[in-house]
Amino acid sequence: MRLAAFDFLATQSETYGDCLPSSVLREGYPFDGRQVRLVGPQGIFKPAGLRLPLTITTAPAVPGRRRPYEDQIAEDGSLLYRYRGTDPDHPDNVGLRQAMLERVPLIYFHGLAKGRYFARWPAYITGDDPGRLTFSVAFDELWSLELTGVSATEQPRRAYATRMTLQRLHQAGFRQRILQAYRESCAVCRLHRPELLDAAHIVADKDELGEPITSNGMALCKLHHAAFDRNILGVRPDLVVQIRADILDEVDGPMLRHGLQDMHGRPLLTVPRQRQDRPDQELLECRYEDFLAAR
Repeated sequence: MRLAAFDFLATQSETYGDCLPSSVLREGYPFDGRQVRLVGPQGIFKPAGLRLPLTITTAPAVPGRRRPYEDQIAEDGSLLYRYRGTDPDHPDNVGLRQAMLERVPLIYFHGLAKGRYFARWPAYITGDDPGRLTFSVAFDELWSLELTGVSATEQPRRAYATRMTLQRLHQAGFRQRILQAYRESCAVCRLHRPELLDAAHIVADKDELGEPITSNGMALCKLHHAAFDRNILGVRPDLVVQIRADILDEVDGPMLRHGLQDMHGRPLLTVPRQRQDRPDQELLECRYEDFLAAR
C-alpha cells in the first residue's frame, strides 16, 4: 500500500508538478479494491490497513492566522515537525516514533496555499525531541528505497536530498504565491494556462534585494519569462512593456511579431488586485536599468 502511494504521487506529479491539488490527495488512489486517501483531518495520517503512518502534513498558512503547528528548520538543516498535541504518548506521536525505529518511509505534504500542496517522498523520521515536542525529518532519493541496510553514504545523501527538497519547497511556495496574485495569467499576454506559466523574479533571488516576496515577482508565460530574463523584454517602472530595439527591427515569423513586437508599448495586462502584491517600483527601476544597458 505504501509503495502504491509513492507510484500514485509520481504519476500525479507528472501532471501537476510540485504543487498538487488537495482534491487529488483527498480522493486518493485505488488499492486492493478500495480508495486509499492520502490525507485526513490531522497532520499525521494513517489510512486503514496500515500499521504505521503514511503521510505527515504541514497546513497552509492563512493570512492573519497562525497555523495550528508551525514547523521549522533545525540547525542541521532537517525539518522539525511538531507533535500532535502535547502528549508524547498520543497514538499519532507513538506511530511516528515507531516509524523512526523501523526506518519506514513516509510522504510529506506542505500546504502552499488553500487547496495546494507540495509533496515529497521518501521522508524519514530521524530524531525525536519530547522536550521540544518535535520530530526531525530528513528526505532521501527515491532510488534509495531499493537499498537495504545502512551505508556510509546515507547521512550525506539525505543531507543533500533534504537541502534540495527545502529549496524546491521555497521555489514552489514563491511560484504559488505569484500565480495566485496574478490569477494564473501571464502579466504580459494574459495567457491563462498555469502549466505554461512561471514565477519570474524581478530582481534575482541571488541578489541581496531579491527576496521571495510577491512584489519581487511577476507571473510570465514561458516565452515572456525567457525574454525578460535575457533582457529582450523589459518592464518600465510604470508597468509598460518595452521590447529591445534590435528585436523590434528584426523580421521573422508570427511568433516574433505577435509574441514580442506587438507587446511593445503596452501596459501589463494582468496585475495583482492587492496593492502590496504589485511589482515594487524600486525593484523595477533596478531591473529596467539592466534592460536599457543591454540595448
